[in-house]
Order: sequence, then C-alpha cells, then structure tokens
Amino acid sequence: MTDKNTETEYYTGAANLSPIPMSVSSPVIRPEDKNKIKANAVEAMHHYANQEIALLKKQADLIVSQVREIEARLKISEQIYQSDLKFTPTINQIYHLYEKDEYYKLSLIGPTEWGRSKPTGKYVASVKLLGDHSWDVINKVENSTF
Repeated sequence: MTDKNTETEYYTGAANLSPIPMSVSSPVIRPEDKNKIKANAVEAMHHYANQEIALLKKQADLIVSQVREIEARLKISEQIYQSDLKFTPTINQIYHLYEKDEYYKLSLIGPTEWGRSKPTGKYVASVKLLGDHSWDVINKVENSTF
C-alpha cells in the first residue's frame, strides 16, 4: 500500500524471513554494531599477523645463525688447508691441530696421546673432516683465535 505523500512498503513474505519482527514472540532483531565488527576483525588480523611475523623472525634468525656457522667453518677449513699436511685426511676422521711459530700442523695424535714425547706445537683444536671437505671444530682451546 502506498500513501500519496510518503512511500511505505510493507513486508508480505514469510514471517521467518522477515527483516523486522512480525509478532510479539519474534526474536529481537538488533542492528549490528559495524564499528565493533570492524574493530574485532582488525584486532584478530593484527594478532595473527604478529604471530606469523614472530615465526618468520625466528626462522630468519635460524638462517642467519646457520650462515654464520658455515662461514666460520669455511674460514677454519681454509686455515687447515694452509697448514702443514703430511698425509691425506679421511672423511669423518678426527684430527688435532697444533700451532708452532704461527704455522699450523695437522696431526693424528691428540693432545693427551703423546706419551713421553712432546707435541710438535701448542694444541689449538680437534677437528673432523666432513663429506664436503670442510672441517668441523670438535674441541678447541678457549683463548684460541682459531
């Protein structure tokens, strides 16, 4: 039904689909607070984004740590290959590095295995040859620059 001065439309469909209450027993329909909905969505978005950012930062820190370990292993490996090698090292074998007069020497004999004879220099570190022919430091003297 339409009035001359104002247009008024009436709902004529099923009561359960009505946008307004059709009877006293109808559930109360309250308008949604759109600002509250937006605020909750933004808060949830920030919460989950911050969780993901924290996880990515942990992963980045791990990667940086791994890069530093590889760089240190590379530096150590270069020093070992510049040392006096009188034999061909075997992969996964542990060797011992000694320093004498600023030169390094790789030995099969550990610092506690010399017996009565004296080591050929100051013990620096125990190292292990890895499959990629880089060296992993197993044990080293605390104040060593190695």
